[in-house]
Amino acid sequence: MLELNTWAVVGLTDNPARTAYRIAQVLLDRGKHVIAVNPRGESVLGCPGVASLAEIDEPIDVVDIFRRSEVAGAHVDEAIAAGARAVWLQLGVIDEAAADRAAGAGLSVVMDTCPAIEWSRG
Repeated sequence: MLELNTWAVVGLTDNPARTAYRIAQVLLDRGKHVIAVNPRGESVLGCPGVASLAEIDEPIDVVDIFRRSEVAGAHVDEAIAAGARAVWLQLGVIDEAAADRAAGAGLSVVMDTCPAIEWSRG
């Protein structure tokens, strides 16, 4: 999944102290196309911003979710509806039922880890 190019990062804001910001920078450093998904639809790190996955008008490879486990499932469902190829639930984000829904819809699923960790293993 790390070879996929277009990453919609749910929960990405312009706060450099947040993990989503740091991981988005890692994605950019790796040449990925990043779309920030946040309530205000703000652009972050020079990347386009949208308020929801439904607003993205290009194919989405990975939906990278930086939200609490209790609300992650709704974003997984949005990823399925948007036709994403994969969902990535970040370190500490666990929703087995949502992961099962995504896998059942044909999406690749990664849960409870981080792209930066996976790249460091590679």
